[in-house]
Amino acid sequence: MNSPPPPVADLTWPPEAQRWPPVFPPVCACAWGDDRFGLWMDVVIGGPVQRFRWIEPGEFVMGSPEGEAEREEREGPQHVVRLTEGFWLAETACSQGVWESVMGSNPSRFKDDPQNPVEQVSWDDVQGFLREVEKRVPGVKADLPTEAEWEYACRAGSETAFSWGDGIDPSQANYRAKDSYAGSPIGEWRQTTVAVKSFDPNAWGLYQMHGNVWEWCADGPRDYDGASQVDPRGAEGKAPRAARGGSWNAHPFRLRAACHDGLWGVRAHFLGFRFSLR
Repeated sequence: MNSPPPPVADLTWPPEAQRWPPVFPPVCACAWGDDRFGLWMDVVIGGPVQRFRWIEPGEFVMGSPEGEAEREEREGPQHVVRLTEGFWLAETACSQGVWESVMGSNPSRFKDDPQNPVEQVSWDDVQGFLREVEKRVPGVKADLPTEAEWEYACRAGSETAFSWGDGIDPSQANYRAKDSYAGSPIGEWRQTTVAVKSFDPNAWGLYQMHGNVWEWCADGPRDYDGASQVDPRGAEGKAPRAARGGSWNAHPFRLRAACHDGLWGVRAHFLGFRFSLR
């Protein structure tokens, strides 16, 4: 019996007028512009400046194809997701410097550089941080991306296991590089976090969507059934939350764009976040 054809996203959607922010620059921006990655703005968060990238609405195919190396069953079936609203996403995971400027302390294990990502923060800890950001940046809603928004931003138009292709090596991300993925080369396992801009960004200007620290999402992981979705959200309330992207101590297959799992409100030295403004 022949398998059904893979789902296909409508890359002509949305109409041109819906692609752009409703206001540009937003009132919270201290600097802004348009470069090869798209629209960006800088916002003062406490003391440090955080750059955000505009993630425009669009459609993409979520999940992994059956032939992807080391995929897990819960990553399928693939399905088309339409995101109807754009959002500003931090181009990096939240650094220790940004966290400490807002919260007044640094819970991280790896404190050798304030540009390392903050870790050892629970999902509830992050909610406290977001509410404090809103007090310092009036007129915005600070949030985590949903799991669907996270994968859309991570893929940045790609359909491969990683945003750059179907293989991985230690020059591209921070992970358990003594282990190989699908025949990819092995190398140094750093066994620590590194600064949030240590590797090249993806096609939308986002750094380290793969590796370094797992990133909390706003919602819990969904069960996929192959049906197309519009602005999907997983479980909320008293439920596990999705964590995406892999980390410095994760096996390379865990860094794939489609890899998803749920965690309860733990604090761990491999777990951080990046946030959005809306």
